[in-house]
Amino acid sequence: MSSLGPPDGRANRREGNAMAFAIKTEIREPRAKAFTFVAQKTMYGGKLIVTGDVVFLFASENEGGKGLIARGIVTAAEAVPRKAGIARQTPRVGIAVTRVALARQPLGRDQLKRFKDWDDGRPETELNFKFYRQATNKIVGITDETAAFLERFF
Repeated sequence: MSSLGPPDGRANRREGNAMAFAIKTEIREPRAKAFTFVAQKTMYGGKLIVTGDVVFLFASENEGGKGLIARGIVTAAEAVPRKAGIARQTPRVGIAVTRVALARQPLGRDQLKRFKDWDDGRPETELNFKFYRQATNKIVGITDETAAFLERFF
């Protein structure tokens, strides 16, 4: 499996085994202490997010944001039921997040756009691929290496 694929969440979803995720979406109050995100699209394992997981919050540049703004802990997560009669639907999840840290340095599209070698295994490339290759807002699962890379921004 490519390093850009989803984390093996099904195997790692044992109770008490937190995973890391990232969300890129409109964030109107970047310094808020708590966030609620309703019916967010999920890709690359994002639908596996549960209470207790770590989530890195990116304020979408398409919505006037500046990229990475905070790290938080998921305090609630609920899958949005699929609509009847529609064959192809992107899984959606609603989450509540408590902020635990604010980013101290910038990381967004401008810093990540040069990382385009999809097979290089770099955390920057994983983020560029998952967030900016298809620029829709979404929740994504991230590898442990990418989570460790993001921790350096706090």
